[in-house]
Amino acid sequence: MGSLKLVTPCATLISLVVMVVGANALDLNGAWVSDADNCSKVFARKGTQLGFTDMSDVYGGGFIVDGDQIVGKFAHCRIKARKDSGPTVNLVAACATDMMLSSVQFSLKELDANSIIRQFPGMEDMEIRYQRCPAS
Repeated sequence: MGSLKLVTPCATLISLVVMVVGANALDLNGAWVSDADNCSKVFARKGTQLGFTDMSDVYGGGFIVDGDQIVGKFAHCRIKARKDSGPTVNLVAACATDMMLSSVQFSLKELDANSIIRQFPGMEDMEIRYQRCPAS
């Protein structure tokens, strides 16, 4: 009976830790561009669906995250693994283009709720900044 009294508080503590860690995970959902001033030039609504304009790549391009899906103008990816580590999240995604399938690793660092940096491990000086577009 004594061990049951110990298990219940431990289980509760573990649940709280899991909930807090999950609550602090980086929210990637939304449309992301390299310059927020270009949101309307990169993305367009087609009915209820958000998509890319014909000339989106001229304005720096971008990507859309919806749950475990990452959509670019020329590739569709599905997140297979995710590891949050403080402000950084590492992703492994299975991606498909018209020509090939590949596995891609992403390392993203949160600057604030609407800004991230894509980092390239092994190339410290290389990074790409993205800003989340306002919901429209």
